[in-house]
Amino acid sequence: MSRARSHLRAALFLAAASARGVMTQVAARRGLSAWPVPQEPSMEYQDAVRMLNTLQTNAGYLEQVKRQRGDPQTQLEAMERYLARSGLQVEDLDRLNIIHVTGTKGKGSTCAFTECILRSYGLKTGFFSSPHLVQVRERIRINGQPISPELFTKYFWRLYHRLEETKDGSCVSMPPYFRFLTLMAFHVFLQEKVDLAVVEVGIGGAYDCTNIIRKPVVCGVSSLGIDHTSLLGDTVEKIAWQKGGIFKQGVPAFTVLQPEGPLAVLRDRAQQISCPLYLCPTLEALEEGGPPLTLGLEGEHQRSNAALALQLAHCWLQRQDPHGAGEPKASRPGLLWQLPLAPVFQPTAHMRLGLHNTEWPGRTQVLRRGPLTWYLDGAHTASSVQACVRWFRQALQGRERPSGGPEVRVLLFNATGDRDPAALLKLLQPCQFDYAVFCPNLTEVSSTGNADQQNFTVTLDQVLLRCLEHQQHWNHLDEEQASPDLWSAPSPEPGGSASLLLVPHPPHTCSASSLVFSCISHALQWISQGRDPIFQPPSPPKGLLTHAVAHSGASILREAAAIHVLVTGSLHLVGGVLKLLEPTLSQ
Repeated sequence: MSRARSHLRAALFLAAASARGVMTQVAARRGLSAWPVPQEPSMEYQDAVRMLNTLQTNAGYLEQVKRQRGDPQTQLEAMERYLARSGLQVEDLDRLNIIHVTGTKGKGSTCAFTECILRSYGLKTGFFSSPHLVQVRERIRINGQPISPELFTKYFWRLYHRLEETKDGSCVSMPPYFRFLTLMAFHVFLQEKVDLAVVEVGIGGAYDCTNIIRKPVVCGVSSLGIDHTSLLGDTVEKIAWQKGGIFKQGVPAFTVLQPEGPLAVLRDRAQQISCPLYLCPTLEALEEGGPPLTLGLEGEHQRSNAALALQLAHCWLQRQDPHGAGEPKASRPGLLWQLPLAPVFQPTAHMRLGLHNTEWPGRTQVLRRGPLTWYLDGAHTASSVQACVRWFRQALQGRERPSGGPEVRVLLFNATGDRDPAALLKLLQPCQFDYAVFCPNLTEVSSTGNADQQNFTVTLDQVLLRCLEHQQHWNHLDEEQASPDLWSAPSPEPGGSASLLLVPHPPHTCSASSLVFSCISHALQWISQGRDPIFQPPSPPKGLLTHAVAHSGASILREAAAIHVLVTGSLHLVGGVLKLLEPTLSQ
């Protein structure tokens, strides 16, 4: 393995050399802290986003968060001080009629369903979510749409100036990136007078900065699993304890069916806090006696998210009605761990319309472009990747088989943070990809021209090395399938200092060829071979077909009757792909 590691290092050095010249501004990222603050009349959106990016957390801050996680009160008190300095008190947030949602997987989709259902009633909705896919303003939505660049710019500088004016020697002048956006969302929703705000937790629950909300109308917990272990704990039970931290005394909360251990933890947390917690009945139970519900989001796993969203919306509507019943009435005592079962009711026409009209880009999303079909899903945990694989394979089973040429399956993958890429890639193997392509979450080699896509929390060397390691995991899995005794380290074949293709694996040692590219754009250029009618970049960069695997694969892709591309492993990767495939999202 040491020899393989040295090959990786050598390939990384050669690949990064060509990219590093255009990344010098990124390397000097913290220098932006001295960026001059323009005056409001001439503010530009990209200027605001660049200033926001100076608040991105670095590794040192994340280590500080880990050390302080045993004292959630410290974290929440700090957020409350920022809120007070911005001109608000926690009591002001009560006016937002908040639906607070956490979970490991599906919490964003649950929020999207909930928001769309309530918007179908004619209510003015706010929706705060993370991360963004293409533009940061996607995180703050009104009536389902990202706030405009002008509105984002106005509220950003108002908050920024307010925090600058109120700093003193005893506090840091600016909150980190996510806290700033959370504060900004609260200001936007209050100033724009929304009827309600759907707020998605960032990470966890108990320590999350959104948890300064003291009186939500209702809370929800979507499916639980393993993620963010360095911050939340390494078992589902520990993670469940964190998620249950959003429960509030007397505020109804709902959860979907969970494994026994974490569900028991949620129940105990709710009892300690005196929070009435209900278990959601299945969507099938709500469909009894009526026509089946149609969902705007594909995938069997979305039915669980839709069932939770229906309960959240139903409860919110009940609690807003002065003549309503207030707390939900359990349909019958739950059979699992003494949890009552939430009401079984007939979804209204507005609820049906909301579920049908829900859109949530980057989650089980399909784009059909000539011979290319792009399957986009930001799954990044073991259970969500399993759901993604089921969705992808079902979609392929239901497709029309083309005549006149072969079909090609391509995986485009990246994983970030403390996730286990080898475990995720092993789950993807049943899809039988012809090619596996790996690249960082960089739209272009240099993202300095687009502030929305900048990430200062990692270096170029780190992300490229990680991609090379992903490739090795994939090749090793292929070799295990072909012959358990075969191990051969990939040999770097750089095509000169300007090579864009980093490490092609020799085709004779694996059943599915794998490639690494230095950015998303180059990966898409190789996969699409100019056959996507919308993604039409200029002529391929020098070095794109230098290697044998890339050259032979290009011929196969050009002649294929159909190309099926699954993009998964990271929402940031999916966002970069969407930015290139759907240019209107950047406008």
